[in-house]
Order: sequence, then C-alpha cells, then structure tokens
Amino acid sequence: MTNRTQHYFSDKLEARSYPDKGGHAVYAKEAIAKGELLAMWGGDIVNGKQLQAKSEGQRTHSIQVWDDLFQVSYRDGEEPAPADYFNHSCTPNAGLCSPISLEAMCDIGAGEEVCFDYSMSDSADYDEFECACGTPLCRGWVRGDDWTRPELQQRYKDYFSPYLKRRIKGNR
Repeated sequence: MTNRTQHYFSDKLEARSYPDKGGHAVYAKEAIAKGELLAMWGGDIVNGKQLQAKSEGQRTHSIQVWDDLFQVSYRDGEEPAPADYFNHSCTPNAGLCSPISLEAMCDIGAGEEVCFDYSMSDSADYDEFECACGTPLCRGWVRGDDWTRPELQQRYKDYFSPYLKRRIKGNR
C-alpha cells in the first residue's frame, strides 16, 4: 500500500505529455472562469538542507511555501501527481491563492495550457533554469530573486505566496 500524498486537481484540467517543456503540461479541458480553484498541492514540508538531499525530480516538483521551507509533493518510488505538472510562464494565466493553492488569474479557454510564474512562490535558487515559455514578456531565465522585480510585484501583487507578500510589503 502506498502512502500517496493527496492533491486536489480540478476536473476541468488534464495533464498531458509535453517533452519540449519538461515532460508534461496542464491544459484546460473546458472553459475556466477567473478565480476558479485549479489545484492544491499536498506533500511533506522540508527545510532547504533537507530539500537538497531529495532527488532531482522531487526538488523540481516541489514548491517553496515559506522562508527556507518547501513542500515536496511525492516520495521516491512514486510518480508525480497531475497537480505537479504546471509549467512556468512569464505571462501566466494562473496564480497562487495560498502557499499551496493555484487559481485562474483570468478566464482560460478550453485547450489552453495553464501555467503560473514561479516567481510567485520561489525566493531560493534551488530550481533556476533557462526559460522556454516563448511569450513576449519572457525573462529568458527564471531565478530565485525574480520576486524582487518591481514589474512582477505590480503585475502579480495578489498572487504571490503569503511569505513573499510579507517580504514585499516590508521592502516598501
């Protein structure tokens, strides 16, 4: 019997194979209205040192939830859940509504890929990479300090993880 971590994944979504973007992507099966809950991630909470001891797959499918705390969504020997397959985009259509919840930032049409900007959750350099989103606002590289960019703070003010909202407010 597996001790599978529980996730919520809207029945309006589906994960599909997408080798050009890390292996998988999430798509809307039907229209989604702005504000609809898309997913909630489950998992184990670890600190940064513990995260570094995890496998590469676990690190890349984790999400930072607080200063030096990360939620690792699956255990060795398990496959990631569909909720783990949201890709990054520099022009996202989804954003955080809690440290572990994703909602639609705008209306999303059937067939559209559903993505969020990882700057909304990450402030550590554990998962920096060259961006391949291809949008007109593409930053070219996704970094742990992207949340400090004023244009992103303005664009995503309501969609940052609470610990980043606290940091942003403290910097003003």
